[in-house]
Amino acid sequence: MIRVVIADDHNVVREGLRFLLSSEPGIEVAGEAADGAAALDAVRALQPDVLLLDLFMPRLDGMSVLRSLRDEGVGTHVLVLTSATDDSHLVEAVKTGALSFLPKTAGVDQVIEAVRAAARGEAVLQPAATARLLKELRGAAPDPLRSLTPRETDVLREVARGRANREIARTLSLSEETVKSHVSSILAKLGLADRTQAAIFALQHHVVPLDEALGPQAGPRAD
Repeated sequence: MIRVVIADDHNVVREGLRFLLSSEPGIEVAGEAADGAAALDAVRALQPDVLLLDLFMPRLDGMSVLRSLRDEGVGTHVLVLTSATDDSHLVEAVKTGALSFLPKTAGVDQVIEAVRAAARGEAVLQPAATARLLKELRGAAPDPLRSLTPRETDVLREVARGRANREIARTLSLSEETVKSHVSSILAKLGLADRTQAAIFALQHHVVPLDEALGPQAGPRAD
């Protein structure tokens, strides 16, 4: 039996969804909520398989509900059913933990199939929504820091503080040759020309706070 909680601030919408889902074999409406705070309470208390969630609700909106469920590690799968159709809401909802995203104009069969799919842990998006999501994700600039290893990030942080290789080696318990190797790798991976550019990059990407950048020295030193 698939247990569902319906969260929507419009009574007529909840009634319609309850009638629709309760008529389906293998689906039970375990609870309802008229606002985001009540939705969270219902999910915590009832632990449904699927939460049917509107994004625009009083007290706590749908995005806040998604963030809370994600942060709490709740296992309920969320199907967003909303009047919002713009790209920003779609992308943010999926990034925040929504498994599926359907407009309220979706057909009855689509909603039922999406609920069943969500209970299986499978995502359902309309073709147009899928295209918009892929376009947004493909257009997102990758984080250049991800190319660095944790140790390279440590070295970059010390470079930004204006420390020479010898000081970095002592601070990180490395040999100077290893530090030199890390610095060369950092510059190559980030496409930077020298240590000064590396220090500026580290500051721009918040690797070090402004008051620590370049330290007491006039500039980053090699040795």
